[in-house]
Amino acid sequence: MDAMLPGMTAIGPDWRVVDGVATAWFDAPSLIEGAAVAGRIVELSSEIVVDLRPTGMRVRLDSHEHADEVSAVARGLGLAANPAVLSQLSVVLESADPTEVRRFWQRVLDYEPGEDGGLVDPLRRDAAIRIRESTELRPLRNRIHFDVVRPAAAVEQVSLGEGSGPYGVCHTDPDGNEVDLVPGEVLGERIGTADWQAVFSAMVCYRTTSPTQQRDLAAEAAALADDTGLPLLVDLRPGLVIIDSGKDQWEDGAHGLELDYTDLAGDLQTVARELGATADPGSARFVQLFVDAADVASVRAFWVAALGYIHDQRAGVTDIFDPRRLNPVLVFQELDASETDRCRQRNRIHFELAVPPDVAQTRLATTVAAGGQLLAESENRWRVADPEGNEMLIVSRA
Repeated sequence: MDAMLPGMTAIGPDWRVVDGVATAWFDAPSLIEGAAVAGRIVELSSEIVVDLRPTGMRVRLDSHEHADEVSAVARGLGLAANPAVLSQLSVVLESADPTEVRRFWQRVLDYEPGEDGGLVDPLRRDAAIRIRESTELRPLRNRIHFDVVRPAAAVEQVSLGEGSGPYGVCHTDPDGNEVDLVPGEVLGERIGTADWQAVFSAMVCYRTTSPTQQRDLAAEAAALADDTGLPLLVDLRPGLVIIDSGKDQWEDGAHGLELDYTDLAGDLQTVARELGATADPGSARFVQLFVDAADVASVRAFWVAALGYIHDQRAGVTDIFDPRRLNPVLVFQELDASETDRCRQRNRIHFELAVPPDVAQTRLATTVAAGGQLLAESENRWRVADPEGNEMLIVSRA
């Protein structure tokens, strides 16, 4: 299947248009093999976006110009495309005052204005925010809300005033949608990890000055991660390399390995500095979504199926996450079923899942089979609800 972008000719069979962006996923046997391909790819164009994972890599293009070259590089090094796994999750806020709501979330997230009047992560890592005008009255507390973790200095600069809630970090936008804006901290007390931020993930952002520097840093990170067996996330952006443990994976025992993550972080910092990369601690950010549910088990099971996520296996943890850690973590917490009005109120927030057109019907069927209700459909768009009325819009485009 050849994908199309508006005003462009067809691009090759490895590629799909997902949320308006030409996107491909290439399976890889390890982070090292993926890094070898990624290093070749970023030399083609400084604008190519690569998300490197232990099981493969996602590549996104600003145009179709380099699609054939990227595919050829991947095939030449033994990687095969797997377009069936592609998806992009974003968050939609319905508001009677989109301007003020947009202003609030732009400050909280440090996002940029998007083409559709919403907001996008300038690093293209965290979920985009779409804002739709709505006059529907929904005065009760929403059942979906945000956790945002940023470096402590960045949180202080946002200046939202005194927070509420048990940790004093909860804030509300003009419509009452909630966010816990959590200050991160430096990872550990060692000078050797000073570049790193603990923002639920352990994360470091390095500015680079050339594709060669970017390639070498990604390769070194992959080799160090492979030595320890830790499945690091390595994202390559124009002039930037982001190295990320994944949520909580830097904590002792979370990854099931007998290692101290700060040792790996220190080695990565040493390598990055030797290569001449410069830390940018202010760019670190972690965003996840909370869903309140009266029946956590059934609602959680629904979203695992609907999104293709997996369960966090730690005891007492309700997280679910994308197995490739490309889409945001969802966390579930219990809602008092006696709050019947709040349970019945339609959320001001819902999810939007962009998928390739050739898998849209399969994704819809999976979602309905998992207990979802099809509420409405139009061309390439299906609005579904989970067992407690939380909504998702499945969208595709050719």
